[in-house]
Amino acid sequence: MPELPDITVYIEALEERVVGATINNVLISSPFLLRTVEPAVARLVEQQVTEIQRIGKRVVLGLSNDHWMVIHLMIAGRFQWYDKLQNVPRTKALADIRFSTGTLRLTEAGSKRRASMHLFTCESDMRTVDRGGIEILQTDADTFKRQLTLRNHTLKRALTDQSLFSGIGNAYSDEILHHAQLSPVALSQKLSDDEITRLYQSTVNVLNQWTNTLRDQRAGKFPAKVTAFRKGMAVHGRYRKSCPVCETDIQRIRYVSNETNYCPRCQTGGKLLADRSLSRLLKKDWPRTIEALENAPERDPQKD
Repeated sequence: MPELPDITVYIEALEERVVGATINNVLISSPFLLRTVEPAVARLVEQQVTEIQRIGKRVVLGLSNDHWMVIHLMIAGRFQWYDKLQNVPRTKALADIRFSTGTLRLTEAGSKRRASMHLFTCESDMRTVDRGGIEILQTDADTFKRQLTLRNHTLKRALTDQSLFSGIGNAYSDEILHHAQLSPVALSQKLSDDEITRLYQSTVNVLNQWTNTLRDQRAGKFPAKVTAFRKGMAVHGRYRKSCPVCETDIQRIRYVSNETNYCPRCQTGGKLLADRSLSRLLKKDWPRTIEALENAPERDPQKD
């Protein structure tokens, strides 16, 4: 799912292309995309784009006459930009928004249709999509601490809770926690002041670092390869690969459709966190420490 750094760079690319432009047409291909009834899509035609905002992981287009378009890409949604849309197949397109300057296409990989578009006729209604999380890059350490300790959640859950912190998801929370050398299952209200300060600094550093990296990669072009798994990430998507700090194999916790990646030596004091599926399968054979994992005999997958 595109998160704060990815969405920020998307917005910067869109600002260069559509702010001041006029909407010529909106073609929606998927019946699951549009989640509001009013206003009708036709009312957006001939309206001018006045601004673009980010709310959490959503992209918000402000239009003339106080109309608003809010797009949530969810896990597999992506934007594509075409200066000219000639002989380009629409087989994967959920929607084409045709501006006077070019066409913004919304696509979604896979068969599950989770991406959404909401339309509003006033800013106050548009603001109802805001979950209320703070913007970490616009706040201080004390505010971060108050927000983090509002509830006693695991750090992974707290960082990705959009009612606490805006724009952080599965990928960058892994990177933040590794940078801070904190366990993803540590409880937010059990951290020391030093640990909270370290987590705040790591959050700011990681988000700024990746936003700047993605800006450099874009180099004035429209972002073409937006993914949750990027070269240069320390732990996310790197299960069983070496930690760049200590060279220990990265481990993971899998749950539903997400997973948490972490380094057991850097983050959990050598302890392996229980993976629900594997620990249930292996039961007493589930290793509890790095040493037990490294000394465990190779398993024959044909016997599992």
